[in-house]
Amino acid sequence: MEYSTDAAETLALQALGWLVGNDDLLPVFLGASGASEADVKANATDPAFLAAVLDFLLMDDAWIIAFCDSANVRYDKISQARAALPGGAQMNWT
Repeated sequence: MEYSTDAAETLALQALGWLVGNDDLLPVFLGASGASEADVKANATDPAFLAAVLDFLLMDDAWIIAFCDSANVRYDKISQARAALPGGAQMNWT
């Protein structure tokens, strides 16, 4: 099942909330993204920013597992939601 844009944004917003509540991982996200805490608040509804949140989680299986376990979400839903957000289309190089 493909994610709708609304469903993908909702899941990404959940992931952002989880990330903001994670004192160990939030500074890593801020450093990797170049965002400030004010940027996080200002861009929480921006689909491109939410895509960046999912991109960040997708960098480490442990982060995906931790978020999905806490949110009771299947692990494969993160990549499915990411595909529904800006820049998420799979590239076909053939």
